[in-house]
Amino acid sequence: MPDLSAQAKIRREEKKLQKRLRREVGRAIADYNMIEHGDRVMVCLSGGKDSYALLDILRELQRRAPIDFELLAVNLDQKQPGFPENVLPDYLQSEGVPYRILEQDTYSLVTEMVPQGKTYCGWCSRFRRGIIYKFAKRNGYNKIALGHHRDDIIETLFLNLFHAGKLKAMPAKLLSDDGANIVIRPLAYCKEVDLIRYAELKAFPIIPCNLCGSQDNLQRQAIKEMLNGWQRQFPGRVETIFKSLADVAPSQLLDGALFDFNNLEKKRVQQLDLQQLDSQRLDSQRQESEQ
Repeated sequence: MPDLSAQAKIRREEKKLQKRLRREVGRAIADYNMIEHGDRVMVCLSGGKDSYALLDILRELQRRAPIDFELLAVNLDQKQPGFPENVLPDYLQSEGVPYRILEQDTYSLVTEMVPQGKTYCGWCSRFRRGIIYKFAKRNGYNKIALGHHRDDIIETLFLNLFHAGKLKAMPAKLLSDDGANIVIRPLAYCKEVDLIRYAELKAFPIIPCNLCGSQDNLQRQAIKEMLNGWQRQFPGRVETIFKSLADVAPSQLLDGALFDFNNLEKKRVQQLDLQQLDSQRLDSQRQESEQ
């Protein structure tokens, strides 16, 4: 006989977690004006926990939101060996979600281009991005929703810092280089640990991201382990790092394109002149009041 109390506890946990994730997604959407009335939003569905959660939460917000917007789930079948082609269509049909499956054999191209022993992820993502952008543009979808979460954003910051020498992360919202697409990341405030648990509670049919066998020893995994170690040793550190991404002081960095270091002397003289004028004005006002 099923344990009804255990089932009720799981349902309460799911409801509580869904409410928290929905609140965080709603806050991110509001902070960055991600979705507006009349938007046609293409939700990129990979078969991983994050994109499933993204679609699920956006559908819930769509039902509750005071504005109307359209959602379309889109998956790109890149013809990786062993990719279970029926999993996503079966799930989306059972949920009544409008969807499109795009088929393009980028896997063969990548395996030909990338030397043996190297990871495919870089070229794979470039091809995927180009195909998705083109589909959105041709079909009139003005927003592309990706499932990157808070931890992805922080990990990308350190990947760029350590391996590219750039102070750069993932923006919550961006305009593509050609100006044709706006990419949004509604999960930007969501913790990965919450998304993992949510996927377990919802029993999403997860498709692993290791079908091509290129996922071992990724630098991202090393960064993830570093951050997890920091968080265990110094609870709250990861939250502080994430907070810093929205509180940038360009004058305290070294990028002359963000802050005009070359003309500081000119600004100093201008400020002194203004201070002197203010002082003279106050002196004049005092003299007039004494008279």
